[in-house]
Amino acid sequence: MRILVTGGAGFIGGHIVDAALARGWEVRVLDSLDPAVHPDRPPVNPGALLLVGDVGDASAVAGALEGIDVVVHQSAKVGLGVGFSDAPDYVRNNDLATAVLLAAMASAGMDKLVLASSMVVYGEGAYTDPTGRLVRPGPRRVEDLEEGIFDPRDPATGELLLPALVAEDAALDPRNVYAASKLAQENLASAWARSTGGAAIALRYHNVYGPRMPRDTPYAGVASLFRSALARGEAPRVFEDGGQRRSFIHVADVAEANLCAVEALAEGRRVIPPGTLRAYNVGAPEVHTIGQVAAVLSAAVGGPVPVITGDFRLGDVRHITASSARAKAELGWAARHGFEDGMREFATAPLRGDRP
Repeated sequence: MRILVTGGAGFIGGHIVDAALARGWEVRVLDSLDPAVHPDRPPVNPGALLLVGDVGDASAVAGALEGIDVVVHQSAKVGLGVGFSDAPDYVRNNDLATAVLLAAMASAGMDKLVLASSMVVYGEGAYTDPTGRLVRPGPRRVEDLEEGIFDPRDPATGELLLPALVAEDAALDPRNVYAASKLAQENLASAWARSTGGAAIALRYHNVYGPRMPRDTPYAGVASLFRSALARGEAPRVFEDGGQRRSFIHVADVAEANLCAVEALAEGRRVIPPGTLRAYNVGAPEVHTIGQVAAVLSAAVGGPVPVITGDFRLGDVRHITASSARAKAELGWAARHGFEDGMREFATAPLRGDRP
């Protein structure tokens, strides 16, 4: 198996490279090594062929694609950004670059793509009313948030809703520029598949954590931000009441999901016929809260007790937790890293950007 991993010098991409090489595959990496993302040159597994180039550069992509069986597209600008001024950069790095990649794949007659997508395409997760009926919540009310009522309400009855697991056929509702750019990537890949007869898998990652996660950046995940606070001797500060539910997933499990997706495409499984894109959630089976993450990380390093601030940000998602049943049934993938062990490992694991 010969795969191209775009963004293979990054956090998730690097773990995919390691796992694919361990499987005996031939791996090529295309990464710009952007100094804004990688202030220090990141280590790339020497078993892979590293090509330094921008996915938005058609000539760099054309060379990288030669002889490749499956493209694993991880390259993207991630996180929620710091303001709408980030919008052009998200569109260039995520959408324009994906369009360049797909156009090059079409010209080269390549027909297999694994795309890194995200849970952010859903907006809020799934909710039910007390009878178990699925309800799509509207925006949370400012007056509720100010009074410490953080769960969304049924738009019709005003009742507080109960969180449920979100499945891939849920309505999509991107609520920020990053989310819109990830959904646009899926739409581009779907259009490419229809146009060329290719097959694409979009893996909707939930909250990924693990060794080599980026640190000290506004684009880092919440677990990394808590780690950074603890390293400064500060208590992690948790928004709202800390009860926000997520499906935290270890990066090694995410890498394995990508390999399972590559194998499904290579085998031509019927669930991903030519001309289609199939989406899969990649999240842990158990549900945990952001407050629990802060508590486990703090306890693991003997740090200060997390501070539950009660603060809120308009537009933040309250609960989003994954049903990954489709990935288990169709890709043969399941998470193997438990929350407690994984977070304790992460509490002292090296992060991207750590100084020796």
